Amino acid sequence: MPTSSSVTQARLAFGRRLRRLREDRGISARELARRCGWHESKCSRIENGHAAASPETIEAWARACGAEALIGELVEAARGIEGMYVEWREMERAGLRQAQDSVRVLWGRTKRFKAYAQNLIPGPLQTPEYTRAALDGIRKRRDLPDDVEAAVAVRAERQAVLDDPAKAFHVVLEEGVLYRRIGPPELMTDQLARLIQLSVLPHVRLGIIPRDADRSLMPPVEDFWVFDERQVNVELVSAYLTVKQNHEIKLYTGDFQRLSDLAEHGGPVFALIASAINSYS
Repeated sequence: MPTSSSVTQARLAFGRRLRRLREDRGISARELARRCGWHESKCSRIENGHAAASPETIEAWARACGAEALIGELVEAARGIEGMYVEWREMERAGLRQAQDSVRVLWGRTKRFKAYAQNLIPGPLQTPEYTRAALDGIRKRRDLPDDVEAAVAVRAERQAVLDDPAKAFHVVLEEGVLYRRIGPPELMTDQLARLIQLSVLPHVRLGIIPRDADRSLMPPVEDFWVFDERQVNVELVSAYLTVKQNHEIKLYTGDFQRLSDLAEHGGPVFALIASAINSYS
């Protein structure tokens, strides 16, 4: 399974933690493998981040080092690493509603949101009709159970975050998003009118990168969300990626700033949206 550098670096850090646990007890990799009934190469693969450690492996490792009190903490840390990269087929195996509901807690606790999109208008800014059309397309493309209406309802509930003036949203769109049809023209017209309504809220800042912007420094990238600059979620073709490594979060926030610098804000945004609305007339 492909992984991001986030997962690779997290596995490596976890492997180093297990190595320190072993070395602090004065136990060689060969002796640890003997105590656990493994081949010595298994210890090396885990310690060097080349292989994930199952809960059973972690428990055996900790017991062999006389560190039973750390089992729960270590298992939880390992599960967090593996949860960084979740394939869509795993996330959506119970349907789209569950996938939509899975981020409810994260959205509830976040105060500062940043979003970049080159594909679709981000969820909180969508009309129900746009959401319905987008999710139905995903359902058909991935051959999922038909719970689109339930998923639309969950996303509509999540949009309540926009009513909280204590939360701040900065959304940057590529202009092409305005012209990417997700349903009939009248659906897109209503959706673009919704963008205008939301962009005048004091805690919502909307930027649009014109199609003729100079992209020599900052090309379009995958759609992503930044939550309080503590976590980044990225939508890949095959999976949902959660980034928590500080150096990678800085890469995303740096690119977001560069994308924002390319974008129009304020009055010019209305002109760009109005032009797109006219194209659907």
